[in-house]
Amino acid sequence: MTSAAAENLREVRNQIEKAAKAAGREGASVQLIAISKTFEAEDIAPVLEAGQRLFGENRVQEAKAKWPGLRERYSGIELHLVGPLQSNKVKEALTLFDAIHSVDRPRLAAELAKEIQKAGKSPQLFVQVNTGAEPQKAGVFPEEADAFIKECRENYSLEISGLMCIPPVEEAPAPHFALTKKIAERNGLKLLSMGMSADFESAINFGATHVRVGSAIFGSRPKLNPHGEEREQ
Repeated sequence: MTSAAAENLREVRNQIEKAAKAAGREGASVQLIAISKTFEAEDIAPVLEAGQRLFGENRVQEAKAKWPGLRERYSGIELHLVGPLQSNKVKEALTLFDAIHSVDRPRLAAELAKEIQKAGKSPQLFVQVNTGAEPQKAGVFPEEADAFIKECRENYSLEISGLMCIPPVEEAPAPHFALTKKIAERNGLKLLSMGMSADFESAINFGATHVRVGSAIFGSRPKLNPHGEEREQ
C-alpha cells in the first residue's frame, strides 16, 4: 500500500495539472490537500517521502495524536482542518492547524476571534457553505452566507480567505461549485476549497484553489461520517 500511495499521489498531481490546463489555468494555482483522516502515521510517511507537504484532517484529536511526531521527522508540513470544529476545541486547533475550512456559525467565529487575539496569529479561515441546505451537514446555508461573512469581518474582525463546500452525494457537483464561486466573487474572496477524489477535476474547472483528495491517494477508508460528509474525499 505504501508505494501505491506514492504512485497514486503522482497520478493525482498529473490529473490536477491536466484539469488546470484544460481550464486555462496554471497547475500551480491549485493546491492539493491530501486528506489523511483515519490513516496512521506509517501510511502517511510514504506520501511525505514523495514530497507532499499539505494535508487535511477532520478531527482535532486525531491530528493531535499523529502530526506532532510527523512534524518532527518532516519539515514544511502544512495542516488544514477540513472537518467541523467544536467551539471548545478552538484553542487546540489553533496550535495544530495552518488553515480551518469549517467556519460556519457565530459562536465559533466568536471563539476563534478570542483565541486568535490571545495567540497573536491566525490560521487561514474558510467559511463552509452548505450548498445543498442539508440539515444533517455542517455549513451556513447559501442564502445566509453573505450576512455571515459580513458578521465575521465586522463583528469579530476575522480575516476570511475563502469558502469551502461539500456537494450532496446524490447530486451533480457542478452547480454547487458554481454557486460557491458566485458567493465568493461577490464577497471578494479569492480561495475556493472544493472538489474531492471523485470530482476535483470539475471543481478545478469552476476555479477551485484547494482540492481535498484522500481515497484517490491513500485508498478507501471506513465510512465514519457523523456530520453528513458522505462524499469520499
